Amino acid sequence: MQLSAASLLPVNATLAGLLVALLLAAAGAAALFHLSPDGVRTHRARQILFAGTRGALQLAAVSLVIVWVVRSRAATVAFLTLMLGVAVRTAGRRITRDRTWWTTALPLTSSVLPVMAALLTTGLIPLDGIALIPVTGILIGGALSATVLAGRRALDELRLRHGEVESGLALGLTEREARMEIARPAASEALIPGLDQTRTVGLVTLPGAFVGMLLGGADPLVAGAVQLFVLVALLAVQAVAVALTTELIARGQLRPPPQEPYQP
Repeated sequence: MQLSAASLLPVNATLAGLLVALLLAAAGAAALFHLSPDGVRTHRARQILFAGTRGALQLAAVSLVIVWVVRSRAATVAFLTLMLGVAVRTAGRRITRDRTWWTTALPLTSSVLPVMAALLTTGLIPLDGIALIPVTGILIGGALSATVLAGRRALDELRLRHGEVESGLALGLTEREARMEIARPAASEALIPGLDQTRTVGLVTLPGAFVGMLLGGADPLVAGAVQLFVLVALLAVQAVAVALTTELIARGQLRPPPQEPYQP
């Protein structure tokens, strides 16, 4: 018997109660074990509660407008622009509070737009909001995660190993080269989640695109092909995003806040 999404996860009071319980459990664990980078000033428990509540409100709002958005090409373009803008601000502010946060627009747009252009020009997806919005959203989300992880790891490593950068300069390296030697290995760790997800797909997890297509009645082979495309596209997007984020940091165009010890 074929399952439907509604029968798999019915939307009712039980689901709402469980979501609240899980959110409280996540916040409670963060508070109990002091899961924050500084132990005191960053309140991860509060951030978890805020993120869960905000996510629920945003999904509710999107659910109300998405049907109208996909019917209008202009509205679709506006919605995609909004998605990218929010991603740029989120990535930039996660990496730094310096005014250079806006430069994260480069790794995000330069990684996502070529893939979307290739999909549209080859005809693999139609110029239709119902296809453009979810595919673009998946790619922007992957680029966002990679950019944030690469930026934070690279800047942290440069701050901790600032003496090695100075040594590189003393040996005749340019500032970009000296920083790149430290930043590149640290930033490359941002690729690990995507690599692990691709390597273990079908063995550890069955991703959402695959399961969603199966629930919708698609052929398993087609569902598998679509999911493989998503994973490979994400690898390409994340690799470009990490490379460009590292380059921005090495060139001093994406900097930590002025009060931090490391000054590029």
